[in-house]
Amino acid sequence: MRTSPTILLLVSDAVVRAAVRDALEHGGYTVVAVGDLGSAVDRLKEFTPGLLITRSYIEDIPGYDAAVYLRTRSPGLNVLMIGGLIDDDRLVNRMKLEGFETFPKPYPAAALLAKVKEVLEKGRRPVVNVDERRG
Repeated sequence: MRTSPTILLLVSDAVVRAAVRDALEHGGYTVVAVGDLGSAVDRLKEFTPGLLITRSYIEDIPGYDAAVYLRTRSPGLNVLMIGGLIDDDRLVNRMKLEGFETFPKPYPAAALLAKVKEVLEKGRRPVVNVDERRG
């Protein structure tokens, strides 16, 4: 039996959250699925995920902002942003500065699993000082 890192899935839409969770679990991953930032923060107190998967927007907060916030609580956390609005050049540049991976929709389950495997194989991201990125 293979052991894989646990994935924290932060998606506010219950239908999308269930579909992504099912695909990941079918691919052999352990998934902790939550629908809001507060629940994600609470879960980070219980374990260190190998990967955070979130969407471009979660309820009233951009997924990017949620991911940055969660990374302050789990430095080096790998992040995979899925879904729409990933074609916004400014947002994509911000995500690249943070080292976030992106995966636009639509995404078949097999393609999502391949991307998750790729991100996890890269390992935890180094924490970058904001001042160093500007220099």
